[in-house]
Amino acid sequence: MADSKDFIFARIPHRPPFLWVDKVISFSGDSLIAEKSIPVDLDIFQGHYPEYPILPGVILCEAVFQAGALLISELIRQDNIGKNNSAAQGVPVLTRINSAKFKREVKPGEIITLEVTLKEQVGTAWFLKGKVMVHGKTAVKVDFACAMSDVMNPHRHEDKTA
Repeated sequence: MADSKDFIFARIPHRPPFLWVDKVISFSGDSLIAEKSIPVDLDIFQGHYPEYPILPGVILCEAVFQAGALLISELIRQDNIGKNNSAAQGVPVLTRINSAKFKREVKPGEIITLEVTLKEQVGTAWFLKGKVMVHGKTAVKVDFACAMSDVMNPHRHEDKTA
């Protein structure tokens, strides 16, 4: 895709050092494919595990969730072209993780491919399936759900009772 960083930054609030998507490879209908290059010198590897460094499964899941948020954000943007819909200004947040399966390790220096597909949308809930691929083989499979949140509004949780 054109400029992936601009595409990503315009759609999700994640930023380095907690951005787990480097570029979007493709967006088609209800699916998105993205990539992340795992740095050899990533600080996580100093403690997980120093003698046998592997990327934690929770980080692999987070990468899939971020790719899912990109997919949802882009679907909403496309649906709202020319409309003034405030839902397009929110951001998808994780609400459910189902059946995560870890099948292979991801090591320093590897490139992961993130594949997410929308299974169903019910109201404001989005149900997705995703996987992480490394060397063309599945490392993680996970089903998950997201809902829109106005996390871009820092005042939304202020206590109005005082």
